[in-house]
Amino acid sequence: MSQRRWTLSVAVLVIAIVLFFALSLLYGSVEIPARAVAGILLGEPSSMSAWQYIVLQTRLPQAITALLAGGALAVSGLLLQTVFHNPLAAPDVFGVTSGASLAVALVTLSPVAMLPSTLSALSSVVAAFAGAMVVTALIWAASRMVRNSVMVIILGMMVGYVASSAITLLNFFASEQGVKVFSVWGMGSFGGVSMDEMPLFACLTIATTAVSLLFAKPLNALLMGESYANNLGVKVQRMRDLLLLLTGLLTAVVTAYCGPIAFLALAVPHIARLMIGTSDHRRLLPVTILCGGAIALLCNIFTTMPGSGEVLPLNAITPLIGAPVIVYVVLGKRH
Repeated sequence: MSQRRWTLSVAVLVIAIVLFFALSLLYGSVEIPARAVAGILLGEPSSMSAWQYIVLQTRLPQAITALLAGGALAVSGLLLQTVFHNPLAAPDVFGVTSGASLAVALVTLSPVAMLPSTLSALSSVVAAFAGAMVVTALIWAASRMVRNSVMVIILGMMVGYVASSAITLLNFFASEQGVKVFSVWGMGSFGGVSMDEMPLFACLTIATTAVSLLFAKPLNALLMGESYANNLGVKVQRMRDLLLLLTGLLTAVVTAYCGPIAFLALAVPHIARLMIGTSDHRRLLPVTILCGGAIALLCNIFTTMPGSGEVLPLNAITPLIGAPVIVYVVLGKRH
């Protein structure tokens, strides 16, 4: 029964991804006929160069980014929840996302922000990656000194609060233009990766997400507790270090290009568990990746308001999907 349920869940998610990906290409602020979109994707010459640019340079990279980023964030949340035995563990809870935000704030809100636009955009990507990895290193060091998982989570939250305080101060003293640039980045968007940047982004996200699949067996052992994992020959501290590093890389890459994205890493693993009814990571990891990609694509579609064509911030949409899931999980734990 469980195998049948898993197969059905995978089939449903694959169909959902194909459907949402197609809708992401067809639906947007500019109305383009489906036949024209298909022709552009097939390489047929188009008399409407604007349509060709919108489909190939805007909608297509945005859909690919949503698919890859959603899967990467979902996996990062699942890894943290398993390692720390906490259903509410996620990169933003641990302060990893806040570290990336602080680094970008230093670039966009400080005097260093007086850079050409192209160089400024590049520096923001580098800064976000560096900031996320610095916080990951701090969490890793804390996990080496403090064996209590709850204490590590609390330390991560404190790092996030300190970063938020520093960002508030930078916002207070920054120029109006700097505040606007940082605010837009902080809203999150899957439209930050161009087709020229896509090969690097795709390689990084696919590689790190694929590596996570290799940890299914030790993750299952960690589910049973550290003592049980040790008896099975799993070096718990070393495994925790590797998983923290992998989580940091996943979060850093996505945050660097897309900005901080709320709730996906936190909520998607729970949706995947509800779908397949098991915590066996051999089945849970691939379903979580597919589920993350499908939900990210759905959120990307919802960012465009029907009729008006106005584009909403991504972080205005993700809580509408993620928050009810977390409320359900919290209330379910009480019964």
